[in-house]
Amino acid sequence: MTGFKKTRLDLNQGNPAILTRQEAMNWFGAKQLFVAAIALLGVGFVAPAHSQALRPAFEQTIAPVAPTAQLAAQMFALDALPVVLRDDAPVPGWTVTGPDGLVGHIASTWEVAGSVGYSGRPLDVLVAVEPEGRIAAAQLMRHSEPILTLGLSDADIERFVGGFAGIDLMDPDGVKTGPDMPDIISRATVSTGVIRDSILRTARTLAIGRGLLPGGGIDRVGFDPASWAVLQAEQAISHIRVTLSEARDRLAGSTPPVPTGDAPFVELWIALADPPTIGRNILGQQQYSRAVGALGPGEVVLFVASRGLYSHRGTAWRRSGVFDRLTLVQGQLRLPLTDAGYIRIDKLPIADAPDLKERSLFRIGGNGFDPTEPFALELTASRPAAVGGDVSFVVTIPYALPGRYVLAPPPEAAPLWRQTWEDKKVAVVTVAAMQVLLTLILLFQESLVRRPRLWRATRLTFLSVTLVWLGWVLNGQLSVVQVIAFLQSLLTGFHWETFLIEPIIFTLWGGVALGLLFWGRGVFCGWLCPFGALQELTNQLAQKLGVRQIAVPHALHERLWIIKYTLFVAILALSFYSMKDALILAEAEPFKTAISMRMMRGWPFVLFVLVLLGAGLFIERFYCRYLCPLGAALGIPAKLKVFDWLHRRPQCGRECRLCETKCTVGAIDPLGRINPNECVLCLRCQVVMNDDNTCPVLKRRKRQTAPASAST
Repeated sequence: MTGFKKTRLDLNQGNPAILTRQEAMNWFGAKQLFVAAIALLGVGFVAPAHSQALRPAFEQTIAPVAPTAQLAAQMFALDALPVVLRDDAPVPGWTVTGPDGLVGHIASTWEVAGSVGYSGRPLDVLVAVEPEGRIAAAQLMRHSEPILTLGLSDADIERFVGGFAGIDLMDPDGVKTGPDMPDIISRATVSTGVIRDSILRTARTLAIGRGLLPGGGIDRVGFDPASWAVLQAEQAISHIRVTLSEARDRLAGSTPPVPTGDAPFVELWIALADPPTIGRNILGQQQYSRAVGALGPGEVVLFVASRGLYSHRGTAWRRSGVFDRLTLVQGQLRLPLTDAGYIRIDKLPIADAPDLKERSLFRIGGNGFDPTEPFALELTASRPAAVGGDVSFVVTIPYALPGRYVLAPPPEAAPLWRQTWEDKKVAVVTVAAMQVLLTLILLFQESLVRRPRLWRATRLTFLSVTLVWLGWVLNGQLSVVQVIAFLQSLLTGFHWETFLIEPIIFTLWGGVALGLLFWGRGVFCGWLCPFGALQELTNQLAQKLGVRQIAVPHALHERLWIIKYTLFVAILALSFYSMKDALILAEAEPFKTAISMRMMRGWPFVLFVLVLLGAGLFIERFYCRYLCPLGAALGIPAKLKVFDWLHRRPQCGRECRLCETKCTVGAIDPLGRINPNECVLCLRCQVVMNDDNTCPVLKRRKRQTAPASAST
C-alpha cells in the first residue's frame, strides 16, 4: 500500500485533497469494521428469533431442584415429615401428602415458567400451593443474580421471596382479601421483578393444573335446559353423515358392494357429556349421574351415537376389549377407546333426538389429553375386498367444546412491567423530553455553536439536569452490565418483559440506540451519562478555581485507550464463563457507587470514585477517556453513524491545533481529525472554530478584512 493515493473531496471546503496512506488504512479498517458490525447486527436480529430454538437444549442441561421431605415440611409448616411424590401431569411438580391426606403441591419456577434472571442464568424458586388455592411458601433454590454487587445479600432476596406466603391466587393483587404483594427491592428491580412474575405464574399454573382453581377446566356445575337442536346448533354436539353412494365410491372393490342411495351408510354424533347442560339434557339426570360419578381425576365422558348401515362399535371389542373402529386424535396424541368405562345407552330422554341405532359412552382422559382443546374422533369403515384383504376409509369428525362450557381462569396478576410503567409515567415523560431536547440541539447545532455563551449555558444546564434529575433522582445510569445482560438474553431466551421492568433505563436505551445510528456514542456519553456529567462539571469547577490541567501526550493518550476496550472484552468474555464473576469485574464502573447508591457504600468503593473524580480534576473526563467499558462498547459501532456534522477546515491540525487542546476527551488527533470512536459530541470544537475571537484562522481573516473595510 506504499504510495497509495486517491482523490477525495473535502465537503467543507470543496477543495480536492489527497487520501494519504494512513487515511487509506483507516478507510479499509472502517470497511472491515462495517462488515463485522453488520454481522453482529445480524446475530442480534436472528438470535431473538432462534433463542427459543436454542433454549430447549440449554434447559435440558439444568434440572429443577427437587424438594426434600424436610423442605416440604418447612414450607407447609408441618410437624411430621410428609410424603413427596413426583407428578409430571398435567403440570410438572410434586404432590405432598401427610397422615390426613393431601397437604398441597410444589412446583419449580425454572421447570414451569422457565424463569431466567437479569444475569441470563436460570432462576429457580420452589413454590408451595395449598389445596385452598393460596401460596403456602416460596423458597429460593438457585440464582446467579449480582446481588452482592448491588449491596444486597441472599437474606434480602430470601426475605422478598418469603413475602409471597399467604397470597390468594384467586385475588393475587390483594384487592379483596389476603396479604399485599411484597415490595420490589429498588436496587434489584429486574431480578426481584422476574422472581415475582415467575412465582405468581408458576403458582397459578400449578393450581389450575391440579384442580385447585377453576380456571381452564370444564364447567361441571352450570345447567340450562336445552334441546338437541340447540346443542347441535351451538356445536356442543358434532355431526357428520356419509351416504351409501359416498361409501360405495370410497369402498370400491369391496364384496358385497355397498348399495347406492342417499340413505346413511353411517351418520355419527359426538359430544363431551361432562358439562351438565350437555350431559344432563342428552342422557337425563340418572344416566348422567351414573356416567360422571365414576370418573377419576382428569377423566371425561365422550358421548358417541350413530345410525345407518355401519356400526361405530362393531363386535371385535367383545374379544379384544378395544373398539378398533374408533380412535381419538388430539395433535400428535392418538388414543384408542376401550371397554374400560364403556357404557351402553339404550334410550335417550331428550325429546328431539334423531332416531339413533347405537348410543355409547366412553370414559377417556390422561395421557396428555385436554378436553378443553379441539380434538377429533376417527371412525374406520372397512369391508372385505373382492381380491382378498380389506378395503377401508376413515371418517373424521372434529370437535371443540364451546367456550361457554369452559371455566374462565381467575384473574392473573398484572405483569410488573405494566405496573412500573404506570407508576413512573411522569419520569418517563421527562426522560423522553430530555431526549427530544437533545435531538433539537444536535439538529440545530450550527446555530447554537455560533453563540458561545448560549452553548455554554445550554451545556452546563443540560449536564446539571442529567446529573441531578436523571442520575440521582431517577437512577437513570446506563451500565455495561445491561449490554452484557442483553447479549446473554439473546442466547438463553429473549424476553422483552425483563427489560421493560425498568422504564427509565428502557427509555434511555431506546434513545441511545437511535442516537448511535444517527450521531454515534456522543449522544449518551456526552449528554445523558450522569457520571460523565459529574466529571465534566467538577472539572469545570476545578478550572474555574485555577487547577492546572495536565496535557497527556497524544501517543500515550492513544495507547491508554486500550484499557477500556480490553476491559469491555474481558467483561463480555467472562460473562460466558461466569456471569457472577463478570459482574464483579464490571465494578470497574463507578456508576453504581456514585450515582445509583449516591456514595452510600463501603469505603473501598467510595475511595475508588474519589480517586477517579480527583484524576478528572486535572485531566478532563479521565474515566471516560481511558477506563469506561460502556463507552468502549458504544464506541465500537461509532463509524457506522449516518450523520457527520462536525466540520473541519484544511488548516485544522496544520496551521492550528487549538481544537485538539480544547477537546473534552482528546478525540482530535494532531492532524485535526476527529475520532468518532472517542468523540462525545460536546460541540466544543465547533464553538472554537466558529468563534472569530478564538479560532486563529478566523482571527487572521478578520485582521485581513479589517484594513480593507477601513480604507473604504
